[in-house]
Amino acid sequence: MSRSASKSFPSSIVRCALAGAAFAGVLGLALQPAVSAQAERGEPPLVDRSTPPNLDFTVTKDGIPNLSSTQFAWLSVGADWMDPPPGTPGHGRIKNDPEHPLLGNVEARRLGVQPTLRIGDYRDPVLKPWASQFMKATNDEALSGKLDVPFAAQARCWPGGVPGQLLYPAEPVYFIQTPKEVWMIWQRDHMVRRIYMTDKHSANIQPQSFGESIGHYENGNTLVVDTIGLATKNNYIDNFRTPHTTKEHVVERFSLSPDGKELTAVVMVEDPDTFNEPIHMMQKWRKVVNPLLETVCAESNNDAILFNQKLFPIPEATKPGF
Repeated sequence: MSRSASKSFPSSIVRCALAGAAFAGVLGLALQPAVSAQAERGEPPLVDRSTPPNLDFTVTKDGIPNLSSTQFAWLSVGADWMDPPPGTPGHGRIKNDPEHPLLGNVEARRLGVQPTLRIGDYRDPVLKPWASQFMKATNDEALSGKLDVPFAAQARCWPGGVPGQLLYPAEPVYFIQTPKEVWMIWQRDHMVRRIYMTDKHSANIQPQSFGESIGHYENGNTLVVDTIGLATKNNYIDNFRTPHTTKEHVVERFSLSPDGKELTAVVMVEDPDTFNEPIHMMQKWRKVVNPLLETVCAESNNDAILFNQKLFPIPEATKPGF
């Protein structure tokens, strides 16, 4: 038996339906229409991005990192991997294709222009031939206009996988810490990832979107997570749609900054069938005050009915689950 690593979290605080057109664009850009629509209806915003001085900035509590609270949440700084810390050995993150420069959402808004599509560097020598060709095919699909926007998991209501889920930028993530488990709960669509505080993986693991994660604490400020057993369907390393096989192995080190205001994950991904060597990257989050709201991805997010933007289809059940 393998441990279940992903399941919907049944929150019932507030139902805030997302405007699907908002998330049809490249990940962070479209939060603005959703927020504007809610403001017009007199509803609370999906995200409070402030970091007031009265938040709990304690780094260590009871000898472990202070990641969880009803008082604060963590909001990522962007939808793309950063370079790993200086001095990290090995290969860094997969980047955009040099022939297709990436203009992200924040910079595009500043310049008053449209952001560019995320077109990954399929020529990166770290990629095995099949992975390179896979990325080229997804690039060609986007550049040909077959899809107006390339696949992005959470924009189309799919789990983001490991480590790809860490790149979701528009809404916060929360932690629940218990002696035996740590839960990561994304406000978006109630996505839950479970980390089992043990030192040994299950004997027989069935591939899942979030795999099986085990973890331990280090130095009072760091959570170290080891993940295997990851599914491959619509499951990527990044928003450039870098693929992997079921041999993927991920190690994440979540560390709090000395002032308790920032969370950093340094990530190593190895997959001998996909990469010629391990790749390394980094993501960051800011501590924000944000009560957990309920946001449902599939509501108002049907491309064929509402948008006609040639988007990747959202998941749909073929039969009732009851």
